[in-house]
Amino acid sequence: MKPIVRESKDALLIFLGILAAGMGLKGFLLSSRFIDGGVTGVSMLLSDILGFKLSLLILVINLPFIALGYRQIGRKFAIKSVLAIAGLSVCLAFVKYPDVTPDKLLTAVFGGFFIGAGIGLAMRGGAVLDGTEIAALLVSKSSQLLKVGDVILLLNIVIFSAAAFFLGIESALYSMLTYFAASKTVDFLVYGVEEYHGIIIVSQKSAEIRLAILNFLNRGVTVYQGRGGLSETEQDILFCVVTRLEISKVKGTAEEIDPSAFIVIHHVADASGGMIKKRFLH
Repeated sequence: MKPIVRESKDALLIFLGILAAGMGLKGFLLSSRFIDGGVTGVSMLLSDILGFKLSLLILVINLPFIALGYRQIGRKFAIKSVLAIAGLSVCLAFVKYPDVTPDKLLTAVFGGFFIGAGIGLAMRGGAVLDGTEIAALLVSKSSQLLKVGDVILLLNIVIFSAAAFFLGIESALYSMLTYFAASKTVDFLVYGVEEYHGIIIVSQKSAEIRLAILNFLNRGVTVYQGRGGLSETEQDILFCVVTRLEISKVKGTAEEIDPSAFIVIHHVADASGGMIKKRFLH
């Protein structure tokens, strides 16, 4: 894909992400006093408590994390993220959205959905609308005890605890539902329907299993040279990446050839290139 076409596609995704996130915030959450997690949630909570404009707080709170994480995320990503967050700030300040529904459950679920869609689309375009993960990365770099996931979890515990204190238990609970809907939507948009899994197969009949995967299932497979830890006999270890819908097919094929085959299945965050897609034989 040519650079101009690719950058145009990224710009369109970021633009749509900004509009979607704005819809989630102004069309659903703000009127019900529900918040999201992460830096966006902090901005919403401070806006509600202190009365500052949300459009200003989102910009002010997010940008320092982008600046501090410049070396970690790269110049291009940082510039795109700054423009995306600034765009969201402008959108919240000037674009008018309808207040869609007074129903609290619908507000929480669809508010989270639109925010998650906005964040996910922006990430597909190479930017972020929320600096939570960057903040977590910076904290985890300076601490040997905390990982990125741990920092995000602790941050959200503090945010929703503060929401329960300032906004009430009910609003905090609905806000947690909003965060859950948003995170699931982000995962769906970033990783897609075809969620990949890696399968490791250790078998004395690895050659037969390899041919079955290649010729009958039309999937790629990589062969590693391994050695048994107890027996110390050398043998081939097979590795292939499939979608979650194809796990049972590969596993069933391997077990049919060798019922005693050792099979390990694990989630793959992302995969590209190689023979990820099915081989079309001519």
